[in-house]
Amino acid sequence: MSDHDLSLWLKTCREPAETCPLTDETSVDLAVIGGGYTGCSAALMAARAGASVCLLEAHEIGHGGSGRNVGLANAGLWLPPDEILAHLGEEAGDRLISLLSGAPGDVFDLIERHGIDCEPVRNGTLHCAHSGSGLRDLQARHAQLTASGAPVELLSAEQTTYRTGSARFRGALFDPRAGTIQPLGYVRGLARAAAEAGARIVSYCPVETMQHEDGVWTLNTPQGRVHAKSVIQATNAYHQGLHASTPDYVPVYYFQFSTAPLSENLRASILPGGEGCWDTGLIMTSFRMDAEGRLVIGAMGDLERAGRLVHTAWIRRKLAELFPQLADQPLIEGWHGRIAMTSDHLPKITQVGPNAYSVHGYSGRGIGPGTVFGRLVAESLLNEDPSLLPVPAVSDYHENWTGLRRAYFETGAALTHFIKARF
Repeated sequence: MSDHDLSLWLKTCREPAETCPLTDETSVDLAVIGGGYTGCSAALMAARAGASVCLLEAHEIGHGGSGRNVGLANAGLWLPPDEILAHLGEEAGDRLISLLSGAPGDVFDLIERHGIDCEPVRNGTLHCAHSGSGLRDLQARHAQLTASGAPVELLSAEQTTYRTGSARFRGALFDPRAGTIQPLGYVRGLARAAAEAGARIVSYCPVETMQHEDGVWTLNTPQGRVHAKSVIQATNAYHQGLHASTPDYVPVYYFQFSTAPLSENLRASILPGGEGCWDTGLIMTSFRMDAEGRLVIGAMGDLERAGRLVHTAWIRRKLAELFPQLADQPLIEGWHGRIAMTSDHLPKITQVGPNAYSVHGYSGRGIGPGTVFGRLVAESLLNEDPSLLPVPAVSDYHENWTGLRRAYFETGAALTHFIKARF
């Protein structure tokens, strides 16, 4: 049994994973590689615009980070607005800030329009200050976000205790634009909507090679060939094969555990407003409720390696620390996902050839940005207009020392959790 099979989202997803096979050869306007948020959003947009589309997923739809996500549909990126502007410049930075400010609205609009069964709750999110330094960071973010027009609110410690049900935080930044979803249900719903619009969605069909000749891309798979005018590679942190176009990123792992459904009394004492939360810790912790009253709590770490026992012991202690009333609650499902982290925490669009883009590097913010990037990259290709891209494309992108930095993050998470699980 794989780690993905243990995921709560896989067990509670009510959206079907219906796909069709690829037989022999087919020709389309747009081929999409990867069945996550970016790929399915791109396929949906292109099919609704009247283009012929074939999406190829190496496993099942949502197998990668999209189906293992925490499920926080946030606005913006990890970076505060000033840092985005510093990296991209005023014009490109303002455009990205504006686009991603509206990303949760895009997500919830798609859910409503296509009847996606994914437990949507748009009651905002809480970024919780775990320390005095964390509170100062939130104060700076609040100032920058309000200056950019975001309707965020800085909460006191008392307000945060009431909103979370935990007395462990110094304050919180509330963002009413955001919300929570069942992440696997959302991505499968996007795929279903794309298929209903005419896209061909193919699972268990890895792309082994692709080449461009005479203005046409040919994608070779075990099931057959796809000829396409344009290609979007949307594999993010779950890229396999196609070594010539492997995206550069630092792989960071994030795990989650869930309780059983809580009693009505316990549910009433924790997150009564239904917000999703994460904290300001360097080794971040997240927590939220699902539709059936399970508390889902997670943090950075890889459950498949030596640190599994350490991470598991720590998360049990963390649960009791945040919510003493849950100290005796067993943690049931445990799973993890892989995040594609970039050095500057900005997503990247790489031009891998004529009419072909690779998109990756959401650095843990996949739902809103993936939805927006997928739609706009597809729109750019169909209209042959690079100005429609959410960020300018680059011809090449490289990260240094990705293996060492991956080890650094995992070692740091394991050591932090080892120490805090014991003391």
